[in-house]
Amino acid sequence: MDILQGLLTGFAGALTSNNLLACFLGVLWGTLVGVLPGIGPVGGLVLLLPLTYQLDVTTGMVMMAGIYYGTMYGGSTTSILANIPGEVATVVTCLDGHQMALKGRAGPALAIAAVASFVAGTVAVIGLTLIAPPLVSVSLSFGPPEFFALMFLGLSMVSYLSGNSIVRGLMMAVFGLMLGTVGVDIITGTYRYTFGNAHLMSGIDLVPVAIGIFGVGEVLASLEGNVKQDLIQPNLFDFRRMMPTGNDWRRATPAMLRGSFLGFFIGILPGAAAVVSSFMSYALEKRLSKHPEQFGTGAIEGVAGPEAANNSATGGAMIPLLALGVPYNVVTALMLNAMIVHGMHPSPLLMSKQPEFFWTVVASMYVGNAMLLVLNLPLVGLWASLLRIPYQYFFPVILLLCLTGVYAVNYRLIDLQLMLGFGVLGYLMRKADFPGAPILLGLVLGPLFENALGQSMIISSGNPMIFATRPISATIMSIGIILLIFPALRWLMGKRGPAVIPRGQEQ
Repeated sequence: MDILQGLLTGFAGALTSNNLLACFLGVLWGTLVGVLPGIGPVGGLVLLLPLTYQLDVTTGMVMMAGIYYGTMYGGSTTSILANIPGEVATVVTCLDGHQMALKGRAGPALAIAAVASFVAGTVAVIGLTLIAPPLVSVSLSFGPPEFFALMFLGLSMVSYLSGNSIVRGLMMAVFGLMLGTVGVDIITGTYRYTFGNAHLMSGIDLVPVAIGIFGVGEVLASLEGNVKQDLIQPNLFDFRRMMPTGNDWRRATPAMLRGSFLGFFIGILPGAAAVVSSFMSYALEKRLSKHPEQFGTGAIEGVAGPEAANNSATGGAMIPLLALGVPYNVVTALMLNAMIVHGMHPSPLLMSKQPEFFWTVVASMYVGNAMLLVLNLPLVGLWASLLRIPYQYFFPVILLLCLTGVYAVNYRLIDLQLMLGFGVLGYLMRKADFPGAPILLGLVLGPLFENALGQSMIISSGNPMIFATRPISATIMSIGIILLIFPALRWLMGKRGPAVIPRGQEQ
C-alpha cells in the first residue's frame, strides 16, 4: 500500500462516527487535563485507560493519541495566565507567555500557542507519514555515547536561559543537576541523599519543583503587591481584538516552523523529548533573534517556538511505537500495553500487516489537531477574561490548583512539602534575580546525562575517547561546546550577547 492510498484509507477510518467521537473525547479530555497543573499526559491517560480497553483497538488508540497531544495543547493555558506550567513541557512557555499576559496580551499569547500547536501537529503527522522508516533506523544508531552527547547539548542551552548573568544560570543548572542525583544510582544500586526517607529513593519528581518555583513563587511574590498588570478588559465577542497582530504573525511563524521540525526529530529519541525540545527551541529562538534582550519580557517567539516543539515531539514519539513497537516514554508504554491487551503486537511489519490500523491512527492525529484548533481559538477570550478577576481572589485559586495538581500525581505528602519548599526558594530567587528554568533543565537532563555517561564508560572500559571516536556523538558534542563558549567569545569581542556581564555594568 503506497502513501497516498494509505492516507485515503486512514481518513476513511478516522472519519467514522466511532473514531471521530473517540478522537473528540480524547482531545477534549487532554485539554482539560493539560489546564490542571501537574497531572500531565500520563495522569490523563491512566484515568481513561480502563475505558480504552472496552473499545476496539483502533478506536482506543485514536482516543489515547488524542489525550497525548491534547494535554500538550492545554498545558500552555495556565503557563500563560498564571505562570503555572500545566504540563512539565510547558515550563518554558511561562518565561515569555506570562509576561505577555501581564502586559495585557494574554489573548495573542494563547492564540499563538494554539496555532503553533496545530502547525506542529501537522508537521509531525506529515513527518510520521513520509519519513518514519529512515528516521527509525537513525534513532536505532543512538547508543549511550550519543545520548550523553545529546544531553550535553541540552545542558549547553543554559546560557540562553540565564537572563543577564550566565554565571547565575550555570549556578542554578548545577543545583538542578544536584537535585537529579537524589535517589538510586542505577549503575551501582546505592542510595544517595535520601536521608532515610523512603519516598526520596525514587528521586525528586519534576512536578513539585516546577510548580513550586513558578506557581507558588508567583503567589508569594504577589503578596508583596509588586505584581502590576496593564490588562486589556477582554470583550468575549470582540474576537479580532484578542488575536495576534500582523507583526506578531511575522515574528512567530518562523519560530513555529523551526520548533516543529526540531521537536519532531528530538521526539524520535528516547527520554523526556517534549521537555528537552521546548528548552532547545527557546534557546534557538533567542540565539537567532535580533533582539535577544526581549526574551523573558514577553517575546512572542518565546511562546511560538517551544509550544510548537513540545507538540511536535509527541508526533515524533509515535514513530518508534508504531514502526518498531518500542515505547520511548511512559505515555507510549501505556499505549503499547493497550495494544498488547487487544492482541496486537507492534513491529516493523505493522505497516504492511495492519495498514488500516496504522494509517487510521496517523490520519486521526491530523483530524484531532484540527479539532483542537477549533476548540481552543474560540476560548481565547474566555481564558484571557479570567485575568479580570482581582488578584486577591485569583491567587488563592492558583494556590489551590498547585496543591491539587501536585498531590494528584503520586498522592504523596512529601510532594506537597517539596512544592512549598521550592515555592519559597522560587520567591527568594525572584528577589535575587536568579533564573528558575536552568534548575528544571538540570533536573530533567541530569539523571539521563549521568546514566548515559556511566553506560558509556562501561562500554569503553573507562576510556573517555569513546565520545570523540564515534561520529554522531563527536558532532553533537562539538555543537554543545560551541554553544557554551560562543557567548564568552562574543563578550571578549565587545559585542552584545548572552555572556557574563561584569559586576556594575548590568543593563
